[in-house]
Amino acid sequence: MPVNKSNIKLYFEKLISSNSTKNTIVFLHGFTGSSKDWGKTSFQFNNDYNVYAVDLIGHGKSDSPDDVDEYSTSSQIDQLAAAISSITKDKIILAGYSMGGRLALSFSTVYPEMLKGLILESTTAGIIDEKLREERRRSDNELANFILNNPIEEFVDYWMNLDIFSTQKILPEKIISGLKQDKMENNKIGISNSLRGFSTGIMPPLFNKLKDINIKTLLISGELDKKYTTLNNEMLKLLPAGKHQIINNTGHNIHLEKPQIFCNVIKNFLKEL
Repeated sequence: MPVNKSNIKLYFEKLISSNSTKNTIVFLHGFTGSSKDWGKTSFQFNNDYNVYAVDLIGHGKSDSPDDVDEYSTSSQIDQLAAAISSITKDKIILAGYSMGGRLALSFSTVYPEMLKGLILESTTAGIIDEKLREERRRSDNELANFILNNPIEEFVDYWMNLDIFSTQKILPEKIISGLKQDKMENNKIGISNSLRGFSTGIMPPLFNKLKDINIKTLLISGELDKKYTTLNNEMLKLLPAGKHQIINNTGHNIHLEKPQIFCNVIKNFLKEL
């Protein structure tokens, strides 16, 4: 586990090991996820890349400190920089899903020299309107309290039944039950503090910084995820080196619902780097 200046230990999994001449991809999971989320995706890259997945703070096997400040955007950026530096000294391709995409995008504004490419799945650049930001902060704080005051099973059931994940209900029961079990292994303090420190209402919005991101960037959204497809279309207009791929008949979690198509889209993008 790499340790950053705050002594936070992040766990990362080497999913595919190639050699030093191959590009390295680092995957970041979404809220309540972990490095396990990328298992079904990673094997499709064969030995063409070095592939890693990181457990972000408060998730999986990484530290879950009590101090909410450790979950802030700036702190998580530094934690991720330490993790990447322990993996390779070369530029990487950073891929993030939802919350992990927000961190990947935030990271690109601070450490662009560490990145060769950026892949953002179902990602937003934040909330600009201050009233909407406050509403989101309040709702996420209430959810954080709910997590702490109720069994983890009750929260996971609630989370997985949100409308944004409705398209996952057609997946085989084995996949859904496995996903649920993985989420229940998270630390309640970790995921509640993740909401308090890095919710969409708390992270600094990045729309005004997109014009300065000259890294080749792939935005991926699901056709059935209207909200994020609209957001990605707005982001695309501001990204100098961006492209947007919409995956048909798919919702928010594309790598779970359509892993092969998701990987093919990424591999085609990587050929352009």
